[in-house]
Amino acid sequence: MGHQHDHPHQAEGNIRVAFFLNLGFTIIEIIGGLYTNSLAILSDALHDLGDSLSLGLSWYFQKLSKEGRTKTFSYGYKRFSLLGAIINSIVLIVGSIIILTHAVPQLFHPEETNVKGMLYLAILGIIVNGAAILKLRKGDSINEKVVSLHLLEDVFGWVAVLIGSIIMMYVNAPFIDPLLSILISLFVLYNVYKNLKQSFLIILQGIPDNININGIHTRLKEIREITTVHDCHVWSMDGKYNILTIHLVLDKDYTLSEQAELKKKVWNVLKSESIDHITLEFESQDERCEWKDC
Repeated sequence: MGHQHDHPHQAEGNIRVAFFLNLGFTIIEIIGGLYTNSLAILSDALHDLGDSLSLGLSWYFQKLSKEGRTKTFSYGYKRFSLLGAIINSIVLIVGSIIILTHAVPQLFHPEETNVKGMLYLAILGIIVNGAAILKLRKGDSINEKVVSLHLLEDVFGWVAVLIGSIIMMYVNAPFIDPLLSILISLFVLYNVYKNLKQSFLIILQGIPDNININGIHTRLKEIREITTVHDCHVWSMDGKYNILTIHLVLDKDYTLSEQAELKKKVWNVLKSESIDHITLEFESQDERCEWKDC
């Protein structure tokens, strides 16, 4: 029991440490980017600002999720993470567009940058983001793993800045800085597009990618007592917690105790298909379903 109580606090603590590491370094990046006159640094600062927002929201929702359902939100607060994702995406889109409007002209008329400053910031960026990843990888919650992968992208971005700054130390190629800035901004926009696409699919109650409705129908009809499966609806609360409602027609009338045993069989099948919340309705052979889409 002690382990079950400690784990949410450990996950929350890991995300909190990663958040403050990332936010603190984002401030250093913004100052360093202005000091070195490096758009690549400022672009990565924007990326890290987005990560800080994501980490802050993850930390907040990790705490909020422990409250469970309320009178207002019967499913709890899981879907609030989508709101956070959309807010984060809007911030990153606006920031990326601003960076691109400055970086594209500088690609043709590059300005001198403080290459040594870029180099030192890149090394510091790899260390800070690497430390945040190591902290999060100690945990095993889904939240920690997702944030850890996001921070790993930051490390690759800083490796690119590091390589670019080393090249500029030996070759007079100031266009590398705005080029890196453009590539980082496009990478951010690509990830924002993927996140927004997934968020809107969830909001519109689309079928989760990891759910095979036909496969579920087939497996349920393999249960001897079930003859027909219909009115099956599957959606996700937050991209991880999947919900299903379904009508099952039985081959004959069963007692309540027999139906309870049958429910266990159905639940075992659905749980193995990544369904977390299940609502079943049993129907008899001569019962007429009242729903239009039955």
